[in-house]
Amino acid sequence: MSTIGVSFASLINLAIGDAVPETKALAKGIIDISNGDLPKGAKIQTKHLEALIELHNTTGSFARNIQHLFSDADPQVFLDALKAVYLPYESFKRRYGQMERAVLSSEIAGLDLRGAAVTLVGVQGVELSETVRRMEESIPQVILLLEAAVERCINFTGGSEVDELILVLDDVMLQYISTLQENVKSLRAVCGLDVDAISTKKDTGAERREAASNARKADFTSSEEEWSFVQGALQILTVADCLTSRSSVFEASLKATLARLSTNLSLSVFGSSIDQNKPDVVNDDGNGQLSVARKAALDVAAVRLVDIPEKARKLLNLLEQSKDPRFHALPVASQRVTAFTDAVNELVYDVLISKIRQHFNDLSRLPIWSSIEEHSLRPLPTFSAYPQSYVTGVGEYLLTLPQQLEPLVENISNSDPNADEAQYFATEWMFKVAEGATALYMEQLRGIQYITDRGAQQLSVDIEYLSNVLSALSMPIPTCLATFQTCFSTPKDQLKDLIKSDSGNQLDLPTANLVCKMRRISLE
Repeated sequence: MSTIGVSFASLINLAIGDAVPETKALAKGIIDISNGDLPKGAKIQTKHLEALIELHNTTGSFARNIQHLFSDADPQVFLDALKAVYLPYESFKRRYGQMERAVLSSEIAGLDLRGAAVTLVGVQGVELSETVRRMEESIPQVILLLEAAVERCINFTGGSEVDELILVLDDVMLQYISTLQENVKSLRAVCGLDVDAISTKKDTGAERREAASNARKADFTSSEEEWSFVQGALQILTVADCLTSRSSVFEASLKATLARLSTNLSLSVFGSSIDQNKPDVVNDDGNGQLSVARKAALDVAAVRLVDIPEKARKLLNLLEQSKDPRFHALPVASQRVTAFTDAVNELVYDVLISKIRQHFNDLSRLPIWSSIEEHSLRPLPTFSAYPQSYVTGVGEYLLTLPQQLEPLVENISNSDPNADEAQYFATEWMFKVAEGATALYMEQLRGIQYITDRGAQQLSVDIEYLSNVLSALSMPIPTCLATFQTCFSTPKDQLKDLIKSDSGNQLDLPTANLVCKMRRISLE
């Protein structure tokens, strides 16, 4: 029987090879590729697996059609007959995980996720938008590939190799997410971020020069191009959201499939319990008939697992674990999805805050803080100070940002009918940027070593302007920022008494003490 099985397996292998021109020309099949007997470029393709499954389905139809011939025979005889029918496929089923891994890895590697090449100044926004679009469109494609793999596993092995499939799916998802993460890193360079990291990357000189050039170009972009960066960065949030939701739905579907397999296989292979010492294929139904065996014989997975009890036991234990709500069918991939989302959020935040960083850069060293008011022989009229350009630039940017967030709100609303959720998402990002801007501003203020009365007057006006912008955006004014504004606007000879009378009720005392140090006021 084994000799016949080997002969049939060889014929099946050649028939599978005929499904793909490359292997047909070589008169080789899927086993030859797995063994490495073909040229290096030869790969297992989806068509190979489809041809294998089609042949297997034909064999399954034959098995069902001959069932009536064994109606009066011992069920064990029927089971043995079906084992012989499916025997030629055993070598393929043992390699199923390896074959599926090769197919899926090749499909993932073939995805084109990079945007248009950057060749001219001012087209980085195009590359950013195009890359993000391709990333987003690839997600449902990948999920379809994974779903097709699950279907192939059920059709070909009846689920008996689902334990191997889970490992393959987890690794393939990891491969895909790693590609997405590499794209996020490249987009940081396109957006002019991580310039220092570019020079230390271990890549070719040409790649370093191109990446550094991309980063430098970002410093000379127009306002319109800057907003194109913002829009592109905001679009990538939908990529993270889509990946999270799609992968979560797929994993839930996979767990449901595992639960169904657990019920079906435990009944077919182990009777009503998975705790028996050996597969129960000879359970008497009271009439002297092996009812479970007859049912098992019609299950392609059970036909295999009956003769490999150790694998059956491990498989059913895994399937039983899948019923636990805490079980992750794709444990590593799930963690990487979270890590990818974090990387995307970091990219978006850095893009949104980059213009603010530019405006606040070296703010603490502005000469106006230590400038002294010029005296004139003639009395000159006094003029109210106006906020400086660095802070008005930040204010205008923050006031324009809600408008830039509107497309993001629309995208989320289109995918999620809950408009409140979309609006909350936009508000949350607005708050993050405003909070980050305030933190950067206060960090620069704390770096001022000395400030004159004129400088203090100017700075109080600047802080008041930013505070008004935050209020217009319904953002809270941090106590530290309010303390800076109060202490800089208060005349030097009155500040000491103000701090002592407040006793920390309205003012942040560490900040107030710092301002006194800047203004050379002793609190002793």
